[in-house]
Amino acid sequence: MHGEYKVRGGKLVAVDVTVQDDRIATAHVFGDFFLEPDDALEELNAALDGMATEATAAELASALTTRIESLPYPVQLIGFDAEAVAIATRRALGHASSWDDLTFDVIGPQVLPPVMHVALDEVLPLEVIAGRRRPHFRIWDWDTPLVVIGSYQSVRNEIDAEGAAKHDIGVVRRITGGGAMFMEHGNCITYSLVVPTSLVEGLSFEQAYAYLDDWVMGALAEIGVKARYVPLNDIASEQGKIGGAAQRRFAGGVLLHHVTMSYDIDADKMGEVLRIGREKLSDKGTRSANKRVDPIRSQTGLPRDQIIEGFLDYFRSRYDTVDSGYTEDELTKARELVATKFSTEEWTHRVP
Repeated sequence: MHGEYKVRGGKLVAVDVTVQDDRIATAHVFGDFFLEPDDALEELNAALDGMATEATAAELASALTTRIESLPYPVQLIGFDAEAVAIATRRALGHASSWDDLTFDVIGPQVLPPVMHVALDEVLPLEVIAGRRRPHFRIWDWDTPLVVIGSYQSVRNEIDAEGAAKHDIGVVRRITGGGAMFMEHGNCITYSLVVPTSLVEGLSFEQAYAYLDDWVMGALAEIGVKARYVPLNDIASEQGKIGGAAQRRFAGGVLLHHVTMSYDIDADKMGEVLRIGREKLSDKGTRSANKRVDPIRSQTGLPRDQIIEGFLDYFRSRYDTVDSGYTEDELTKARELVATKFSTEEWTHRVP
């Protein structure tokens, strides 16, 4: 059995295993990494021999680390680590999945009230769990303004009620954590990615964020934006922050990951609607919301539609995909959730 794991910013690690009596009988680790000294490769193989086939990634990594640290000479793993070997081993044993194992539905932008997209982020993962929908990548689009706050944010702490009323901008609470999303027509780019949690098997929460957005770094590079991930969940360029991500893990083994990137935000209006506290800005090294947000438009000069199409094309070129759309049943369920949950005072103000 064979498994592979590409370390983000590092090297490819592959593991071939054979199994007997629910134990790893033989293991062979290989890849384009660097290892010093050369003999340590056999020690990696030996550390995996005899491990239970149900061992977790953490248990496998611990066995590898213990073996390496017990040697009478120092060992350097360059371009990979024990966790990468553990993940590749779990994939070989069939417990973890890779991008190549998945086929994604791709849903292009369809104009809906933004609260519908918030509801779809609850509906669609449940459809994946039920087997009615594949893992998928979808782009949001909308034509009315809205502030989408994180699941655990305080409404009065985040929203200036007078400013929101002045600009006729509503507020909706989403099901993921993180910060507020200031959404006017055409001012940002938002996408959702729903995958099995097995895709991030063995990764920390911090690593999972960067891993699931590795593709968008390539997509941004193609339009001239040199981006990087800033832990825990920010995407930034040399000119400043571009956007942020949020996640929710469902009990049925599915993970929702979504990202909002600024395109052409009216920072003055945003400053009137959102209460962006000094404490939050202090760790960004700035005192102004205007300076904190650096829209993609200013860096590329490209229209938003062209950037979105570029993102879709890049995702399709990198993974196995099928073009898709929302079903009427999914939209009906989303409308019901809007009425019974996302538009209610009880949900929106659950954290006053």
